[in-house]
Parts: sequence; C-alpha cells; structure tokens
Amino acid sequence: MNEHQNLNWPAASYLVVVLGFIYLPVVILVLFSFQDGLLPVPPFNGPSLQWYYKLLSNERLVDALLNSVIVAVLSGLVTTLLGFLAAYGLSRSPVTFSGSARFLLIAPITVSYLIIGIGLLITFNLVGVGKSLFSVGLGHVVINLPLAFAIISSQMNDSHKNIDAAAHDLGASDLQTIVLISAPMMKPSLLAAFCLSATLSWDEFIVAFLLSRFEVTLPVMIFEMLRAGLTPEVNAAGTIVFAISLMIVLFAASTLLIKQRDTK
Repeated sequence: MNEHQNLNWPAASYLVVVLGFIYLPVVILVLFSFQDGLLPVPPFNGPSLQWYYKLLSNERLVDALLNSVIVAVLSGLVTTLLGFLAAYGLSRSPVTFSGSARFLLIAPITVSYLIIGIGLLITFNLVGVGKSLFSVGLGHVVINLPLAFAIISSQMNDSHKNIDAAAHDLGASDLQTIVLISAPMMKPSLLAAFCLSATLSWDEFIVAFLLSRFEVTLPVMIFEMLRAGLTPEVNAAGTIVFAISLMIVLFAASTLLIKQRDTK
C-alpha cells in the first residue's frame, strides 16, 4: 500500500504543478481586481469593489462589453447553423470528393488568426466592406466554423441517416426532416458547438482588433487600457471576461449533464 502511494507522488506532484501553472495567473488576476489601491501589486489591500464600480461607470467600456456579447451570440448562432448544414449535407448526400471537402472545411484551424485577420481585412477592403462589428462577426464565423463543423460532424452516424431516411419514407420534406428530426437529435453537439464558438468569439482579440474601428469589443478595449499601464481596473475587466467565459462553459456542461440524466 505504501509502495503504491509512493509511486503516485510523482504523478500527484506533476498534476499540482500543471494546475498551478494554469490557474495561478487567473487567481492573481481575480484577486487583485479587488485591490483597494492604485496598483495591482502586493501587498493585497481589500477586498474592495471600487474598480468594478469604476469599470461599470466607464461608458466606452460598457459599450465594448455589450458589443462583445452581441458579436459572440450572433456569430455563435451563424457558425453553429453553417457548421450543422455543412455536416448534414456531407453526411446525408456525400459528394465524390467528400473527404477533400471535409479537409478543406477543417484545415483553417491550423492557420494563424493573424494571417486570417489580415486576409479578411484585405478582402473586405476589396469588396468595399468597412471595419465594423459586422466585419468582426464575419471574421469570427470564419475562424470558428471549422471547429463547429468538426464537433457536429463527429456526432453524425449511420443511425441518424436511417432515421432521416425513415422520415422521408413517411412523407417528410427535406426542411421538415432537418428542423423536426435531425436538429433535435443533434441538440447536444449543436449546443457544444454554439457555446464553444461563442466563448472563442467572446475573448478573441486579433481578428477583432484588425477588423474594428470605433465600435470595439471588450478584449480590444482592454488592450487600449493596457497602454496606460496595468491597473486594478484592467484586472476587473479581465475578471469579467473570464467569469462570462466560465459561465458559458458551465451552462453548456450542466445542460448536457441534465440531458444525459434524462435519457437514462
């Protein structure tokens, strides 16, 4: 027994180090957002909510927060819809080069956001689309679509095809089959794709920075604040970004757990 415990010490120590490396910066960020002082450095004086009050009284920052919510939700919905339609089309009506089509849809995951952002900026300039929240939303659809497609496509199997075929045999149209049969069956993967797309859009900076001008998202606003130096107000803004991202993930996880429990 003692030997078994001794053998687990290296693994336990490694786990603690890894978790500390991942979560310690977040803990420090959150902790010093409650600093009762002008600088987010030790010693910690607090807790105090003054920087959150100051943050919420900053009209530009609140607008950036709302912009981020709008872009994340709308781009997440569009990304999930397009990813579902692409996965459904390739799985139900396989084309000759379906493997190549899947590869081309997933390949952008390997491309740097900087390269995609610059390419989108040049393309939008050529077609006359200016920098705006609309451009940022389109950019987020482009960068998140491959991941949404991969998530949804991985959950489509032969049983779904058979159910769709049965629905068609009973007289259902293609639209009825998609809306009433396929989409409800794919709810867990659709929810996962939406939540992941919305979360990635919510805290994405590079594409948002390149494609926005006057209406900016919260990460771009935080970057502007950092130019004046690190303050507890910046920590408070970062904490809000982290908290909302965590809420989205917890919502998705709890919803999936409830659905799994109900199906048992």
